[in-house]
Amino acid sequence: MKIYNSQTGNKEDFKPLKKGEISMYVCGMTVYDSCHIGHARTVLSFDLMVRFFRFVGYKVNYVRNITDVDDKIINKAEKEKVPFNKISEKYAQAMHDDFISLNMLPPTVEPKVTDHMNEIIQMIETLEDNGYAYSNNKSDVYFDIKKYPEYGNLSKRVQEDLDSGSRIKIDLKKNNPNDFVLWKVSDDEPSWDSRWGKGRPGWHIECSAMSKKYLGDNFDIHGGGLDLKFPHHENEIAQSKCATDSGFAQYWVHVAPLNIDGKKMSKSLDNFHSIKDVLNKYHPEVIRIFFLLSHYRNPINYSFDLIDESKNILDKLYESILNIDIDLDYKEIDNQIKTSFIEVMKDDFNTSQAVKILQKIAQNLNSSRLNNMEKDMRIQASTIVVLGEVMGILQSNPEEYFQFDVNGDISNSDINKLIEERNIARSNKDFSKADDIREKLLLKDIILEDKEGKTSWKKLS
Repeated sequence: MKIYNSQTGNKEDFKPLKKGEISMYVCGMTVYDSCHIGHARTVLSFDLMVRFFRFVGYKVNYVRNITDVDDKIINKAEKEKVPFNKISEKYAQAMHDDFISLNMLPPTVEPKVTDHMNEIIQMIETLEDNGYAYSNNKSDVYFDIKKYPEYGNLSKRVQEDLDSGSRIKIDLKKNNPNDFVLWKVSDDEPSWDSRWGKGRPGWHIECSAMSKKYLGDNFDIHGGGLDLKFPHHENEIAQSKCATDSGFAQYWVHVAPLNIDGKKMSKSLDNFHSIKDVLNKYHPEVIRIFFLLSHYRNPINYSFDLIDESKNILDKLYESILNIDIDLDYKEIDNQIKTSFIEVMKDDFNTSQAVKILQKIAQNLNSSRLNNMEKDMRIQASTIVVLGEVMGILQSNPEEYFQFDVNGDISNSDINKLIEERNIARSNKDFSKADDIREKLLLKDIILEDKEGKTSWKKLS
């Protein structure tokens, strides 16, 4: 298997540190607001990787953190006049609701910053004791990047050319304007006791401390959005290697941004669509296939037109298994297709090619249906559903998928009653009434399909 390693800039053979097991840390959400669809792209990319690793037999220890204390959380709490943890708890729950709606696999461990202050403080103490961190006259505690000559290797930046990597304003007590905060001294906001006084951690140290606790000094994969490459991941490498004298992460995996009008979708630019808003319009699997059609390292331009095109592809995949009684306990699948699927996914998770393989299965299914090849249909249907599960798609009942998001003044129950009336009319040879019912539903964007003595319906795009 080959994975593109952002640190070396090359696609490399993937060799886990421990045979049969994979350790992976992914930078999670700062929970101060609703998640947007750009966040979904990043987390769904790693969800896909975890699914595939497990599919080919690896045991995966998947750690994804939650940042539950941060400047943005504190500022929002002050604005709303509530404790900071009320904000973080509210939006952590909203995040979980969104991720469940998107059928994301839960991480093995989901650590929160506020639950790991002891580990964070201990790591900062180690860095200070080893001469990599300093504080001047009870100032904030900083990491001295001059003490780590390899600083900048991940982002390919020269120290002298760096901008400040801190989320807070530059402190005149810094030795170097590019030194970054490890501990922010403050007693007028959420704070914890330390040998430097009351305060809270800087942004970067949290991930170093939590990855060390749950994955050890060395682990296989560290991931996140491309925007985290610098300064966040650069700073993680520096502080982790200096605190533990280890190799830290073996492979760095970064997901490209989701753009809108050529600019990265972000809350700071106010050009985002929340996950909830998008899921009010589209089935969750439509969002997945929209992302799967592009490689995770390629930026995507977001538009409803492109999502509609993705929906048409998913519609055709679902149409291929419509009215087939799929037994998920049926173990016989097309091993040749499975092998091809695994091979393209082993090439740095080539999801666009994997989708093409699913489309080929759908074509085979349609051909088998025309030729009444029932056993072949059963094998192909099982194959497409099993491989679809690896990608997080084709997991709904096909009829329910096509009935998603029926709106207006007609309910699912109303539709089914009209279908029953139509079936009675047809049995009484009252074809005029049957046609009237079909037209009535069509006016509400509901299309009926009569196959093998059964009537199904779906909503038109």
